[in-house]
Amino acid sequence: MHQKFIEEFCKLDMDFFQHNRALVAQAHWERLPRHHGGGQLGVLRREFEKKRRHLPLRRLMAMAGNAIQQVKPIFMMSPLSVAKFIPPESVRFDLVIFDEASQVKPVEAMGAIRRGRQSIVVGDSKQLPPTRFFERIVEGEEEEDQFATSDIESILGLFAAQGAPERMLRWHYRSRHESLITVSNHEFYENRLVIFPSPDAERREVGLQFRCDPDTFYERGARRRFNRGEAHAVAIAVMHHAQTNPDLTIGVAAFSIAQARRIEDELEILRRQDPSHESFFAKHPDEPFFVKNLENVQGDERDVILISIGYGKTEDGRMAMNFGPLNQDGGERRLNVLITRARRRCVVYSNFNADDLDLRRTKARGVQALQIFLKYAATGVLEVPRPSGGDADSPFEEAVAARLKESGHSVDHQIGSSGFFVDLGIIDPVRPGRYLLGIECDGATYHSARSARDRDRLRQQVLEGLGWTIHRIWSTDWFHHPQREIEKAEEAIRQAKRDGSFNEPTPKRSRNRAEPISRVEVPEASEVARPYQVATPKVHLGGQDLHEVWSDNLVSWIHQVVQVESPVHLQEVARRIATAAGVKRVGRRIRNRIHSAADDAARSGKIHRVGNFLWRGDHKQAPLRRRDHLPPAMRNIDLISPQELGAALLHAVRASHGIDKTGAILEAARVFGFKRVGPGIRSRFQTVLEGLVADGALKHQREHLHPGPNEIPLPGGQAR
Repeated sequence: MHQKFIEEFCKLDMDFFQHNRALVAQAHWERLPRHHGGGQLGVLRREFEKKRRHLPLRRLMAMAGNAIQQVKPIFMMSPLSVAKFIPPESVRFDLVIFDEASQVKPVEAMGAIRRGRQSIVVGDSKQLPPTRFFERIVEGEEEEDQFATSDIESILGLFAAQGAPERMLRWHYRSRHESLITVSNHEFYENRLVIFPSPDAERREVGLQFRCDPDTFYERGARRRFNRGEAHAVAIAVMHHAQTNPDLTIGVAAFSIAQARRIEDELEILRRQDPSHESFFAKHPDEPFFVKNLENVQGDERDVILISIGYGKTEDGRMAMNFGPLNQDGGERRLNVLITRARRRCVVYSNFNADDLDLRRTKARGVQALQIFLKYAATGVLEVPRPSGGDADSPFEEAVAARLKESGHSVDHQIGSSGFFVDLGIIDPVRPGRYLLGIECDGATYHSARSARDRDRLRQQVLEGLGWTIHRIWSTDWFHHPQREIEKAEEAIRQAKRDGSFNEPTPKRSRNRAEPISRVEVPEASEVARPYQVATPKVHLGGQDLHEVWSDNLVSWIHQVVQVESPVHLQEVARRIATAAGVKRVGRRIRNRIHSAADDAARSGKIHRVGNFLWRGDHKQAPLRRRDHLPPAMRNIDLISPQELGAALLHAVRASHGIDKTGAILEAARVFGFKRVGPGIRSRFQTVLEGLVADGALKHQREHLHPGPNEIPLPGGQAR
């Protein structure tokens, strides 16, 4: 019943908006001049009839400003245009709104403010200031401003200094993936932005991506201050986008004017060679394709943004710590503008990575922020504390999750990165990096909303716009009919599977088109890794304690576990046998007996023992098994054999056709279902990776890894 009320409220709320839009249009229509009068209206009509020698715009506004304002009550102008074309006493405005106010100088804004009865400034103090600072009052002139605001750089700062009422717009709508705003939210906004999570956790279709090509170099000549190879790669990516994603808008932002011009030159060459895509560059009149430098990209946004750093390593391998405007005061604000222009996908091109930046050589805040941004773009990990959505929001949510897990579904709690979390996410078994369904419970987050519109319409509207399929479970319905609510949730999950597991909010590409250049062709984890199966040995103690049973019995039980879970850690073998025997704690005596029995089993030839791992005798290769559905205690990286870790690393390297160490570790971790790669996981993979390089299973070519001439050695002398 409550759900029906909400659906009716959402419909009426949208109808209310549409009705008000019609009322505004009707009010404007009724106020339009309809008679053939003289005065200002006559001046305006005479100008309409002229073919040439029209009045200058400023004079026309002085002579017919009120008539013009009656026809067009909303003017969209820059502050300087207001001063240039509207005489001070010609027209008055009820409201003057400054957008991008951080870039408007106070001296330029005063004329527009004087022409209005009320002013609102909208801007971001963490983004670009005006290109030139406000000039100081001429020396010797008496200062009348008791607040000493003559040095304030923008109208936004001036209003703040005067104590104007202030409100932060916390809901972040632009980014279709949280990775596009995560760095800015942490570095510049103190994690105060409310970011809605995307169901595409793998960043396959949307999100922040990094392209590092160490074969290109930065030219530092007097007339050449660009990276030619990087510019060519960006131009190719633009042409590929025009072919494969013509429905999505795109823009290119470079760190310098020289790099932007070089990209334009490279793109011009490609467009002349293949003019078949020229229609794309004229297809989006509202958001045309652009190539700009970071000084003038503020205010622009596109579906896809390609960032070309340009600066970097020179041909002799030297790394200059010069990044143009980023080295100046306020460089971090320029970077903040640059990295927040994309709605769906942002691809960063560079010939160096974050580890190449030596912050001892510069104190520039912009370069420090650049290192954090590149690190996050490459790894997806912010090496700083940030909000975690791991725990359930309420016992009600825990109860729902428990019933879903009993039905075999993999469930995550509190999906999100900052400010807003989806209560429960059902993981897609076919594509584990995405969520089939989001389930909202009416817990603390729901009841803490300020208004019914926020709670019942806007949040769900934003989530569905990002691709989520949302299903609600109400606590009152759950209390009275839990089985019925679970059945409804199961049906919603089945429907999500039939619909394709993920609602793509933009038109899908034709299947016969090539994949975009920014998408790395790596098989899904579900294609190379099967779910880990847990053994349930048949254990009968016959009245004895577990540590007192015959060794032959222990060998038999060990063999049952190894047959299912090979290769399996001895700790897990002991846990399976103890659980089957009803023993809650594996003590020292039980552990020693099982270790001894494992040695007996190995001597009998039924199994192989390699360190603390037991293998089936007929196992010829290390299997890859996902562990994201297992309890936390069973997802320990130390419980995975080195051979299985090595197989995952080799798969990551082969699938990527070359990848750096960090990328290989991240891709290998995804095979096992690890969502975060902490220091422990990274260290274990690093050790195995170094062993593979030493054994020749992997080899280095420049900064990338490739399959080596040798194969991975396995127990018993076999090799993969």
